[in-house]
Amino acid sequence: MRSNRRRFLQGLGTLSATAFLSSLTKPAWSRNLERALRNAGNISPTDLATEEDFWYYIQQSFTSSPELINLNNGGVSPAPIPVQEAVKRFYDYSNEAPSYYMWRILDQGREPLRRNLAKLAGCDVEEIAINRNSSEGLETVIFGLQLKAGDEVVAAKQDYPNMVNAYNQRVKRDGIKMVWVNLELPSEDENYLVNQYVNAFTNKTKAVHITHIINWNGQILPVKKIAQEAHKRGIEVIVDGAHSFAHFSFKIPDLDCDYFASSLHKWLYAPIGSGMLYVKKEKIKNIYPLFATSDDPLKDDIRKFENLGTRPFFIEQAIGKALEFHEMIGSERKEKRLHYLKNYWMEKVKDAPKVKLNTSLNPKWGCAIGNVAIEGRKPGELDSFLFDKYKIHVVGIEWENIHGVRITPNVYTTIANLDLLVEGITAFAKG
Repeated sequence: MRSNRRRFLQGLGTLSATAFLSSLTKPAWSRNLERALRNAGNISPTDLATEEDFWYYIQQSFTSSPELINLNNGGVSPAPIPVQEAVKRFYDYSNEAPSYYMWRILDQGREPLRRNLAKLAGCDVEEIAINRNSSEGLETVIFGLQLKAGDEVVAAKQDYPNMVNAYNQRVKRDGIKMVWVNLELPSEDENYLVNQYVNAFTNKTKAVHITHIINWNGQILPVKKIAQEAHKRGIEVIVDGAHSFAHFSFKIPDLDCDYFASSLHKWLYAPIGSGMLYVKKEKIKNIYPLFATSDDPLKDDIRKFENLGTRPFFIEQAIGKALEFHEMIGSERKEKRLHYLKNYWMEKVKDAPKVKLNTSLNPKWGCAIGNVAIEGRKPGELDSFLFDKYKIHVVGIEWENIHGVRITPNVYTTIANLDLLVEGITAFAKG
């Protein structure tokens, strides 16, 4: 590791006159990042995860606040500078003549964007719809499924509230039946997690809803195994990928799901209010769109799910810059760094008195999102303590049987930030 660091730093010090002159028009952070990426080429993602000199240059791509340490990236992640600049540029452009530049110019970029999202997702371009967030994508499917009274849907009590509420609305409106499983988390027992869902299936089950990574504590679920069991029984599979897409490496078809939705403003670092819906090609014709189309609502065209009315094209088109930034870092590098950051602080507090970890340290079962509880204290108390005493922004979680504080670092988080977090958690536990 030491030799990697020496080689990395030596590489940063070399820049030819030609390269220097060609880079004068770029801001300093961009030039430095370009050089850092070039010199990290021969370092494995695992080794690079701990290379602070490299990640320093990634951190310079973000405009993080000097007033607080943001460790609630599980809510909404900030966008890097190139994405912020794209939003501003496209917004100014739109306002020169909105109806012309939005509908006739910027809208032309949707198909190339769809193609690039499909490439990252590993699916057919005709299976990707662009929308505003995972709730919109998932509710498109939840309300678009042709379910009737008595049909059953299996989901977990630990799913996201918007999805729970959407299903409950279908219960009230259409008379479907919800079968709720209650997961004891964290868990590294694949058989337990799979069987919680499988044991809830009956001959009336029409769909199963699976959250790929539980937002409350970062638990990764064995989606493919559950999906395979569901498909054996003719059950459709809906996956909430709000926190998984661009967070850790996978391709959507590998999950064996029928429907998948994600919020791109989380781990892809796209502009706030951007999302993506995947619908397996042969399933498109069976789903009613959430917003009506002018022709057949059951047509076999993924674009029928994009009838959102006037939309923020300046946000949508800036997603392309987020894709470029993600690919620049590299999916595996990013995943290894995020997992390293979560485990860094958790390893340092796990043996402290009264501290309980609600997230697995194993990369198979967790990545960036961690959850910690202090025996005898409420999550909100630790949340407030960290902000009041250390200006660290986290979020207290009280949902079903998960009680603790969710802590979510990101690629711009420094080790110094996490050392301060550890100090705060330790002080609170002692107090």
